[in-house]
This record gives sequence, structure tokens and C-alpha cells, in this order.
Amino acid sequence: YDTRGTIITSCVTTWAVTALVSGYFSAQTFLSYTNKDDPDWKKAMALTGILFPSIGFIVTFCLNLLSVSYAATNAVSFGTYCVMILIWVFSLVLLFIGTLVGRSTYNNLPHPCKVNDKFIYPIPSDRAWYMNPIIFCILVGVLPFGSIFIEMYYIFNSFWNYKFYYVYGFMLLVFIILTIVTACVTIVSTYILLNAEDRRWKWVSIFSGGSTALYVFAYSTFYFITKTQMTGIFQTSFYFGYMFLFSLTIFFMCATIGYVATSIFVRRIYNDKFD
Repeated sequence: YDTRGTIITSCVTTWAVTALVSGYFSAQTFLSYTNKDDPDWKKAMALTGILFPSIGFIVTFCLNLLSVSYAATNAVSFGTYCVMILIWVFSLVLLFIGTLVGRSTYNNLPHPCKVNDKFIYPIPSDRAWYMNPIIFCILVGVLPFGSIFIEMYYIFNSFWNYKFYYVYGFMLLVFIILTIVTACVTIVSTYILLNAEDRRWKWVSIFSGGSTALYVFAYSTFYFITKTQMTGIFQTSFYFGYMFLFSLTIFFMCATIGYVATSIFVRRIYNDKFD
């Protein structure tokens, strides 16, 4: 628990190994909206393997240049970057294998009810202000953040105040609570949206779950002002750079939870047969 870089190494290794799973579900999700003859499956695979790592690389590379300019001891060596690139290439190989497996094992599930592609029902314009998708998504993220609010304080203390963090079992419990709360509030928000005759549940479910990251980043700003004594460009850049990556990770995680839960819910309610 107290070895320098152990958590980061574990996270990077876990991310690389699970690229196989990522490719599988990326291919399955892509084919659920199109067919196997669509050439854009390569674009979807590329985005799956490049989007998040490229953002992380750009942020960390800029911070590392700042460290080199300040002659800081935490500057990452060229050899470390080479190792990270090799890990990323290994994850791309696993991603490609997972994508091929996902495409070959995909079973086209029929829609639970008939879909009329020739007529798209217009979305009502006389809705309440809070039914605007942007406002709606932002409001939904309050409850998931409330479930992890207290634990964020101890995690940030471990990150920035150099205090040891030992209660990983409790962190697992908080993660389970976050998963359940995110799934539930996203399902409820989707039901409200569909009940208001708004069919745009897919992106709303993604951003409703992912909006928790906005509150996490806002809390990190509050923590920076009230709990730390960091000053200057160097410390401020490192703090908000890493907090941006942390919040971005929370966004992708919660967005995935929200989308998967909502997809199951929508298919289930439209699968019911009414007389």
C-alpha cells in the first residue's frame, strides 16, 4: 500500500488487460445499431483504443514537460514513456482480438416492438425548463455524487496530503453503492424522459451518468482552495491536470453504467405485451 507508484502501475496494467473485454463489448454495442457490413466498425474500434489513452497521454506529457522545465524530481524518463507505449500497443492487440470475437459471436436480437423508420415523432416543445437535456443531465448527477461525497475527502487526502489510505474494503462498498445509485437514477431519468415523449434517451443516459464527474471536479476545486496550500503554476497545473484525468475516468465509468442499465431497462419495458 505504501510503495511509490503501486496504484498507478496496477491501474495501467488492469486497463491494458481489460482491453480484450473493451473490444468485445464495443463490437457488440456497435452491431446492435447497424450490421456487420458497416465499415465504420474500424472507426469504432480505433476510438475505443485511442480516445481515452490519447487524452491521458497529452495531459501527462504536458505536465512532464513542465516538470522538466522546473527540473523537478517527478519528471518521467524517456524509458518510462517507451514502456507505456509498449503497454498501449499490447492493449491494442487485445482490443483487436476482442473486437473480432465480439463481431463473430454477435447474435442479432430483434427489437422488442415494431419500429417505424419512415415517421419520426416530433419532440414536444412545450416542456418544463428542467426537461432540457443539458439541464436534465446535470441535475441527475447530484445523487451519485452524494453517495461518494464523504469518501472523496479521504481519497483526496491520500492523493495530495500524503496520508496513507487503508480502507480499500470500504472503497469497494462505496463503488458498489455508486454503481447502484447511478443505474437507478439513470433509469428513472430515462423513464421521465420517455414519458415526456422525448426519444433521445441514449445520449441522455450517457451524460446523465457521466455528469457525476462534473461534481467530482467541482469538489476537487473546493478541496484545492480550502484544504491545500498549493501555489504557483507548477503545483496548480499538476493538481488540476491529475484531477481532470480522475474526473474523466469517473465520467467514462459512470456513463457506461448508466447506458448499460438504461439499455436493459428500455428493452425490458418495450418487451412487455399489453392487451
